Amino acid sequence: MPYDDSVPPTRRARPLLVASALAALCLTAVAGCGGAQNPGGTDTGAAKPGPEAEATASAPVSPSAPPTKSRPSGATPTAPLPQGPLTGRTVVIDPGHNPRNREHTEEINQQVDIGTGRKECDTTGTATDAGYAEARFTLDVSHRLRELLRAQGARVVLTHDDDRPFGPCIDERARIGNEAEADAVVSVHADGSAVGNRGFHVILPAAVKGGGADTSKIVKSSADLGARIAGHFVKATGSAPSNYIGGGTGLDTRGDLGGLNLSTVPKVFVECGNMRDPEDAVLLTDAGWRQKAAQGMADGIAAYLKG
Repeated sequence: MPYDDSVPPTRRARPLLVASALAALCLTAVAGCGGAQNPGGTDTGAAKPGPEAEATASAPVSPSAPPTKSRPSGATPTAPLPQGPLTGRTVVIDPGHNPRNREHTEEINQQVDIGTGRKECDTTGTATDAGYAEARFTLDVSHRLRELLRAQGARVVLTHDDDRPFGPCIDERARIGNEAEADAVVSVHADGSAVGNRGFHVILPAAVKGGGADTSKIVKSSADLGARIAGHFVKATGSAPSNYIGGGTGLDTRGDLGGLNLSTVPKVFVECGNMRDPEDAVLLTDAGWRQKAAQGMADGIAAYLKG
């Protein structure tokens, strides 16, 4: 899926330590975890057909406007949170894209500063061949994930909740997590790669420093968060890690995504599957499977936060 840019991604191998931890979880959950990477697949940075989250968002800010304090969607729960294992912890969920980004191409094409360069404010995201938009998928899964985390006592913040005409821009999405002083941030997505490319992968921040970007303090913690989510995602969904990204580990490291570069708190992107592959599309469009995907992410987040 096209996150905050349209530049082909940079792939890096993860340390054996992280890959080994995930492999151990995979072996108990599903066959096929060691699928070979397919370098011929369409990368997640390429443009794709069709269309980077909780509090009430302020009116959309022009990408060229000076930075202001971000107001996320639904920051205050409508009912008291139950006491649970995540009481006192804050999780920011970032539903990828916005269902109406396609109606605001001029705004989302404006470039914003990602520390190491400039990228588009946002993109439309991808869709299945039948027209199920990634932006709708990410909102649905994010809502399910929110409820699972709240049930464990976590304060959950969404970067948006289909409550603004476009965006937020990728720099604002990162800022929402930073200002919330989140213990973990998860950006929910689905990929738009070639047919035959299947499975999920979790994108981790690379060590990046330049301009306003400095991930040195979050690289290790984000890798831990990502590995835990990947392992639990396998167990909850039965889906194997990507057969085209990550060398069978389900983990990929990138230094070209503004949502990761600008984060000062642990953050990962989760690509739940490939919307352009018919077999993956069957899963992504099934409400029962989406609940399992949310459960896998919730379990991984909880495992990370409980240390």
